[in-house]
Amino acid sequence: MDEDATVSSSDAVTVRVTGGDLRGHPAGGVYVWKGVPYASAGKARRFRSALPVPAWEGERDCVDFGPIAPQAKAMQVPMDPAMVQDEDCLSLNVWAPRPGGEPRPVMVWIHGGAYCVGASSQSVYDGTHLAEVGDLVVVTVNYRLGVFGFIDLSTLGEGFESNVGLRDQIAALEWVRDNIAAFGGDPGNVTVFGESSGAASITTLMTVPRAEGLFHRAIAQSSPATSVYGAERAAAVASRFAELAGVGNGDAERLREMPFEELTAVGDRLLSEIVETVPGTLAMAPVVDRDLVPKYPVAAFQKGLSHRIPLIIGTNKDEASIFRLTKSPIMPVTAGTVNQMFTAIASDHPNLSPTKVADIIAAYPDFEKSTGAMAVSRDAAFRMPCLWIADAHSQHSPTWVYRFDHATPMLRAARVGASHATELPYVFGNFGTLNVDPTFWLGGRKAAVEVAGRVQRRWLAFAWHGVPAALDASKHWAPYTAETRSTLLIDKTDAMVPDPDRELRSAWGDEVMGFS
Repeated sequence: MDEDATVSSSDAVTVRVTGGDLRGHPAGGVYVWKGVPYASAGKARRFRSALPVPAWEGERDCVDFGPIAPQAKAMQVPMDPAMVQDEDCLSLNVWAPRPGGEPRPVMVWIHGGAYCVGASSQSVYDGTHLAEVGDLVVVTVNYRLGVFGFIDLSTLGEGFESNVGLRDQIAALEWVRDNIAAFGGDPGNVTVFGESSGAASITTLMTVPRAEGLFHRAIAQSSPATSVYGAERAAAVASRFAELAGVGNGDAERLREMPFEELTAVGDRLLSEIVETVPGTLAMAPVVDRDLVPKYPVAAFQKGLSHRIPLIIGTNKDEASIFRLTKSPIMPVTAGTVNQMFTAIASDHPNLSPTKVADIIAAYPDFEKSTGAMAVSRDAAFRMPCLWIADAHSQHSPTWVYRFDHATPMLRAARVGASHATELPYVFGNFGTLNVDPTFWLGGRKAAVEVAGRVQRRWLAFAWHGVPAALDASKHWAPYTAETRSTLLIDKTDAMVPDPDRELRSAWGDEVMGFS
């Protein structure tokens, strides 16, 4: 038993961390500590870095999740309606076997949600199964979202900091470094993993000097890595946000006093306005501030500036289909909106040849149909950034690339396929977390569970040893190099394919194409 952990008569486990004692409770074959504060934010630290958590007296009973970050109503994700929104939302959750013995690897999950929705308490992210089958420690993290985490208001006045949400994630990783040993975790073996904007947070943090050494392996699932914008665009977004909030020049301090519900509503208006004006962009996202984030992340990868750590990175075969199904404006899914996106990209890149855009469009014969437009959008947002990063990172660090192709019969029939986020239950082993989940209405559970087992064994082996070897007689996953471009296609039967997207990749080329 760890010297910082004790077992009570109720079989609860108490650990001592910075700030005080935490009581965890049994969950399946492991223990869970929910709602653990890792930093202090709240209204007093609105638009600023969080502070250390004040110490508390006695044991803190970690039986409930903490409040979720204030977030957009314009986008919806599966969430317990009983969860309370609060600016003081910086908590994390820990699942771990009974502390004791040799230190175990740690996996830290950064959730997605376009930087404006989501929470560590979503049931699909429950870490019980992963911690139990992997015999390791799983941590899921809340961080500030939307207007409170990913709008850079520093141009409006003193005391407004940039990239507050990223700073929260770094604070959580620092807390893990300082405290995870109390739960039986190894602070020298931390794997960060995340999906969508959580994955893009990871690919960004891999180029942030302040984050170096806080994690030792990374898994980026469907990272929109080019959705990180420059200071000029950030200033324009900040100005429009203030205007929509009714705040004039020189009066930005009023933003600190307004109720968070009002600011969240303003953020919804800003979100809708920006995605309609410039399809393919996000209203709230990390910013190249030349301070925390010194360079555009994909450009930093290509300059050899990413942290020297092993990386798994990949995308899903049909990323964009869910955005068409849900009528979400976040991604352009028609030929018209995709053309708008390219027009906006061209205005950001005056040297971009019209011929280049034409060559890209020509690589998608059915572009005028929704399937072709969605494929272009998928590759612009997810697949090409993944390959640009893999090409660069594999020059100096072990890199593995996957494409998640598996879809149940119902998802194929609904023309959803292997869409954005459909791999999540396979990673965590948590199927059936939606209120109405159609995944297995036409069968396919047995195959899905087998695929999930292989995915989990690869992810867990990577966390333990830095190599995603499942050791279950499944297909060997060869490392990716710019010469072979070996890619694991994850499906009912896995396949190793060299450069499966060669024609499309060739059309896009090596020059990063994204918004400034």
